[in-house]
Amino acid sequence: MNVLIIYAHPSQKSFTYQIFSQLKKGILAAGHQLKVSDLYAMNFQSDMSEIEYNREGFANTKLPIQADVQLEQQKVEWANVVCFVYPVWWSDCPAKLKGWFDRVYTVGYAYGYDDKGSPESKMTLKEKGIVLCPAGHPNDFLEEIGIAQSMKKVMLEDRLGKRFSHKEMHILGGTIDLEKFKASHLKKAFEIGKNLGI
Repeated sequence: MNVLIIYAHPSQKSFTYQIFSQLKKGILAAGHQLKVSDLYAMNFQSDMSEIEYNREGFANTKLPIQADVQLEQQKVEWANVVCFVYPVWWSDCPAKLKGWFDRVYTVGYAYGYDDKGSPESKMTLKEKGIVLCPAGHPNDFLEEIGIAQSMKKVMLEDRLGKRFSHKEMHILGGTIDLEKFKASHLKKAFEIGKNLGI
């Protein structure tokens, strides 16, 4: 199985990096092929340019797709499974990852319409989309205030949408009290990676 991890965190000292590392170990232990887009290490350009806006905003597919975006689209096409690993910052993913969706999910590739107005996408259907995101607040609090439901709705139903046959989101909450949850969260990340093919 071909697995792509889209990773978004600026620091290797973070708990998110430890989750990312354990997920990778699990994937490799299971014998899968792995590619990684480390958005901060790549210095991925998250802001859409005016040319890109003109392409997206007016569905002008004659305008070119930028080279860095084409490379990301090629990785997505290679993958059967795409994993997204990022911290929860202000109830969502970091701007770097939001910008990845803005730029990589281009019109005519991840969305669009044919001449008859029917939805059309050239992005091949992925087997699985897996989201792992450490969060400071405990999961029960995020559920209580509606943030967990909001994050899942946006990530799973919009960003992953019908582009993935199977979608799951794991909010690894409570990291403000890290020692209480650290071992179980790291174990879960490893097991998710190891069991992707099941």
